[in-house]
Amino acid sequence: MDKGKVVEWLKKPGDRIARGDVLAVVETQKGAFEIEVFEEGVLSEILVAVGSEVPAGAVLARIDGLGAAPPAAAPPLVSPPPGPPVHPTPTPTPTPTPTPAPPTPATPTVPAMAPGERLRISPAAARRALKLGVDVRGLRGSGPQGAVAVADVEAAAAKKPAAPAPRRGFDPAAMRQAIALAMARSKREIPHYYLSLPIDMGRALEWLADANARRDVEQRLLPGVLLLKATALALRRVPELNGFWVDGAPKLSAAIHLGWAISLRGGGLIAPAIRDADKLTIDQAMSALRDLVMRARTARIRGSEMMDPTITVTSLGERGAESVLGVIYPPQLAILGFGAPREAPAVVAGQVAVRPLIRATLSGDHRATDGEAGSRLLSAIDGLLQRPEDL
Repeated sequence: MDKGKVVEWLKKPGDRIARGDVLAVVETQKGAFEIEVFEEGVLSEILVAVGSEVPAGAVLARIDGLGAAPPAAAPPLVSPPPGPPVHPTPTPTPTPTPTPAPPTPATPTVPAMAPGERLRISPAAARRALKLGVDVRGLRGSGPQGAVAVADVEAAAAKKPAAPAPRRGFDPAAMRQAIALAMARSKREIPHYYLSLPIDMGRALEWLADANARRDVEQRLLPGVLLLKATALALRRVPELNGFWVDGAPKLSAAIHLGWAISLRGGGLIAPAIRDADKLTIDQAMSALRDLVMRARTARIRGSEMMDPTITVTSLGERGAESVLGVIYPPQLAILGFGAPREAPAVVAGQVAVRPLIRATLSGDHRATDGEAGSRLLSAIDGLLQRPEDL
């Protein structure tokens, strides 16, 4: 992405912020993502108004440490393009108290009265109109001598159209544009090499069926989680493909964060990270995979999950094609693909037998590795899937 739009603030100035809290929702070409924070403190300033589009890397807000005084002066609030006016959040006045005070709400604009015209409204109705954001000019009052009463204000508020909810989905056209830009860059800049290996899934599927027979339905494992765990553990043995191409050289990652490709309803694709996948038990990996798919399809993915992947895995599932040759997602070094299982003849202990085979493919960045490293990775995945009880 090169720009994004703030569509919702979930915290307000003066709120205490804890590590992991979701602060805002930002819309990008690949949908709306939740922006989490990694520091504890107090949200002292919001610098970008809802509806504003700003470049990647722009500062959205300021968080001060607990006990810090609020800033003396705030930078100007970034406003959205011309349209309905957006009222910037006033900067709290510095006080000796440790927690910044929340800003005073902006007063709704009321059009000027005609010369000599006097608005009749009860004090309670005026306070209620301020709270509800109702423009009282032009209201027909039901009180004495046509004065506007509380009931009149509340009736006017009920007739106001509800504010549209922040968009949580994605624009398919914008997503296709984002995918086109990333994939065109990948094919233009990254010299790909491709490898494939058929893997006998017989033992893995037998182990899976036996394990699921002893589980409740909601706790059962899917075949994809075996591929996930086998890939993560294989990357421990072949770390050369786990990382990024940065500043003309490979930069390997000590952590293994698998980007799992998820097809979205209505089209489109994202690959958020399952963090530290090699450290998860098989049940934890299954839980993480279910959670990730559910949140991806309800637009609840966090921005950090889109930045974390150290390698991408795509699985076509049971009804997919026999193989997939993936395009590396820059700046990653590789992408792994798994086709759908197919029954095919294979030699087992010197005898020809029909076995469920799955074709694993690897697309590697030839600047960082050669086919030898990719071959070792595919071989390691194969070996792990022959011992599913160890995953």
